[in-house]
Amino acid sequence: IGTVKPFVNFNAKHDAEILHKAMKGLGTNEDTIIMLLTARSNDQRQQIKAAYKKAYGKDLVSALKSELGGLLESLIVALMTPPTLYDASQLHKALKGAGTDDDVLIEILASRTSEEIEDIIKVYKKEFSGKLEKDICGDTSGHYQKLLVILLQGSREEGVDEEKIEKDAKDLFAAGEGKFGTNEETFVTILGNRSAEHLREVFDAYKKLSGSDIEDSIEGETTGNLENLLVTTKNGRAGTDDDTLMRIMVSRSEVDMLDIRASFKKTYGVSLYSTIQVLTGCTTLMLLLHHSRRCSNGVK
Repeated sequence: IGTVKPFVNFNAKHDAEILHKAMKGLGTNEDTIIMLLTARSNDQRQQIKAAYKKAYGKDLVSALKSELGGLLESLIVALMTPPTLYDASQLHKALKGAGTDDDVLIEILASRTSEEIEDIIKVYKKEFSGKLEKDICGDTSGHYQKLLVILLQGSREEGVDEEKIEKDAKDLFAAGEGKFGTNEETFVTILGNRSAEHLREVFDAYKKLSGSDIEDSIEGETTGNLENLLVTTKNGRAGTDDDTLMRIMVSRSEVDMLDIRASFKKTYGVSLYSTIQVLTGCTTLMLLLHHSRRCSNGVK
């Protein structure tokens, strides 16, 4: 469940006017921009963008970029970008920059649905005139590459296959803790093709069978990018640095931010809100976490 939901009394033209006034004259009313855009869904932001261009004859994103700077500018531009284009552009940046940003590849490909992956591939080809799979294969290798390619196929099975749960758990145990050396192929095949719901059942069965968590086995039996990708595929998300934090906050705010908040609190014993407040002090990030708190106080 996400924390950002469509604004009920939405009026794209009215919102465009508010943003125009916030950027007009000397100085910029950043608070108004932040409060309005974080209280609207991405689809509503696209409608505001269209209304702004119709009313004022210029691109809203360009106008915002000229008024803002630093982390705030990056966040607002990310919020104004359609989700699929945002993912595609982040992947392109990760592959075409100096070296390969494997954290971006891992984070996005391990946490998107089959439908989202399919759309990302199409947008990537349209926007960057290249094939995502080809570009990834050119920058990666080994079992890490194989799992990325499997995830790119968008062919994860749906639902839970009761008949496969015990077998998958036993196969994973036999491939890791139950043998000398590790059969990475088994980990790649099972984690890359099963649904998230099915894998949760498998991991429960694995813990009963081995007495330990599957993540412990992954970390003990694999290394490097393959380990990171397997762990992220298991968890559905990753992230520590500022860029990753921003990507997750923007891309998951309408999807499963409440789940992320709960998981963070359970794992670290402190709230994600207070942690972001201390580490970044970024109002935009904090608002994305607490949509419900500002519903009655947001820009109308």
